[in-house]
Amino acid sequence: MPSGKHILGKNRQQRVFGTAKVGDRGQIVIPKEARELFGIQPGDTLLLLGDRETGLVISRPEVLHDLADEILCHIKNEG
Repeated sequence: MPSGKHILGKNRQQRVFGTAKVGDRGQIVIPKEARELFGIQPGDTLLLLGDRETGLVISRPEVLHDLADEILCHIKNEG
């Protein structure tokens, strides 16, 4: 399994995979190591979230769906 560069001590969940240059059409190339680790294939849809102070996050759309499910479940259990 690819290892990446660990950035926060011994936390093996957070890694730096390098940098990506933005092309003329606004496209970036996700480093091979990251694509392999996360199983990203050509044609996959990714979710981009942004914050002016902290920057961009690239994730799978399912992450947002899973979070929404957790919130709704929590609300239902408290109601």
